[in-house]
Amino acid sequence: MDKHTHEEGIILAPKFDAAGLVTTVVSDADSGEILMLAYMNAEALALTISTREAHFWSRSRAELWHKGATSGNVLVVEDIRVDCDQDAIWVIARPQGHGAACHTGRRSCFYRSVTGTGPDTELKIVGDAPLFDPKAVYGK
Repeated sequence: MDKHTHEEGIILAPKFDAAGLVTTVVSDADSGEILMLAYMNAEALALTISTREAHFWSRSRAELWHKGATSGNVLVVEDIRVDCDQDAIWVIARPQGHGAACHTGRRSCFYRSVTGTGPDTELKIVGDAPLFDPKAVYGK
């Protein structure tokens, strides 16, 4: 596929990396808040498209992952977009269950802000408190 067709055409042809993955960002359909960043392989993308529930590839577990299968925090997909050169995916979703997307129990995985400079750089919690107890949900 030529560059113009890839960037301007109507054919979905993601550029998966050497590991067969494409970076995926998920935002809330109502607020626009970034909820999480994950990776999809071709199977996860196909399942997300067909089921309209988010599926990912877990790099740490090396397995397909249906978001919310264990926690109940399913991400119902409203829209799926690709960037200009199809090497990133944006999933716009409505969180179900506890309304949390993060395994820490928080709404968003992006709950810390970098503060300070140089040796004084640290993280400050800026997001909401956890919406559920991960130990109770995941048993860990």
